[in-house]
Parts: sequence; C-alpha cells; structure tokens
Amino acid sequence: MATVVDIEIGAKKVFVWAVDWPGWCRSGRTEEAALAALADYVPRYAVVAAEARVRYPKSAGDTLEIRERLPGNASTEFGIPGQVSAGDAEPVQAAEATRAGKLLTAAWSVLDAVAAVTPAELRKGPRGGGRDRDKMLGHVVEAEAGYARMIGVKQKPPPFDDAEAVAALRAEILAVLAKPSDGAPLRPKGWPARYAARRIAWHVLDHVWEMQDRSPS
Repeated sequence: MATVVDIEIGAKKVFVWAVDWPGWCRSGRTEEAALAALADYVPRYAVVAAEARVRYPKSAGDTLEIRERLPGNASTEFGIPGQVSAGDAEPVQAAEATRAGKLLTAAWSVLDAVAAVTPAELRKGPRGGGRDRDKMLGHVVEAEAGYARMIGVKQKPPPFDDAEAVAALRAEILAVLAKPSDGAPLRPKGWPARYAARRIAWHVLDHVWEMQDRSPS
C-alpha cells in the first residue's frame, strides 16, 4: 500500500512528509533527494511508531504517492516545512486525533530517551556550528511554546530541565491536538490541527536524529 506524501518545493530545499505519520518528514535539495531521504528514514521513524504502539509497515517507504505539491517560501529555504497544505485543512475525526496524539507523545518520549544517552558536547558541523545537547533541548522547548500559541495555548517557555513545567506545556498541546477538529485554524491566524501535529513532531524528531548523528562514535 502506498504512503501518501505532500511536497513543499523551494528554490534550494525541498521538504516531503507522510500525510498520515506526523513527524516523518525529510528534506533534500531536489524532490528526488527528499523522497529518497524520507524512505531512508523508515527504520528511524519505526522507533516512534513502536513507542506509540501504532502499526507501521516495514514497506512504508517502498511506494510514495504524491498528493500535493506546494510552492515553498522563505521558511522552506531556512529549513522549515512552513507551508500549510490543502490536506492540512481537512477535518480530523476522533480516532485520527487520538492516533496523532499518540505519535506526538511518542516523539517526545524518544527525545527524552535519546537525550538521556547523548553526551553534553556534540560533534560540530563542517563549519564548526551546531548546538550542543542542552542548548538543543532548550531550543526544542522554546519552539514548542511558540508553536503552542499558534493553536491557542499561551505559556511562557519553561526551562528545558524543569520536567514538570515541560510536561505541563506538552499536556496542554496534547489536550488541543488529540481531540477532533473541523480543520479550521485553531485560533485566528493560527494553525489547523493537522499542520500543528506534523510541524511539532517534525521539529522534535529532526533534533532527535541530529543528536544521534552528531553524537561522538
């Protein structure tokens, strides 16, 4: 069975994401490279699906069916899948919302597990850049407070190492995203539920995989 994907096409960067799997999203310089990267990450996303106890076929990356192509913008070039697709505006039924909530919760659990075994100092990029572990975790939490505002949740960014406060922020996010939605933005000039779930999960997992890739051998 084909995995349905959407594609966001910028001048120098292309994102592709699986419509039914929040957070399974990769990029490349071309459409072909982005699709190949998505398929390559099947084993890594399988860890998230297993944590969520959601069945995820090993063949998920074998056939990718493109549903929609969106023009990118400045966010795309910066490295963010920032475009809301037509499919993101579709209603979310109760079972689907519950499933999305499980996958997002699993992404956070995988982040915690990976961070727990990741050294504080990570390998630098080819130009000496890249956040170390704690700065990366702080960045993830700070971003989530910003994302939360786009769905009507107003909380100040908690310290990344305040587990209780971080859990409270994420519980408020889940309270919104794990319930049915008519597909409209969840606040004026905000995000629809489908986009919010995939954007938040993408950001978490993008940094999970970065941590793993930049950990000293």
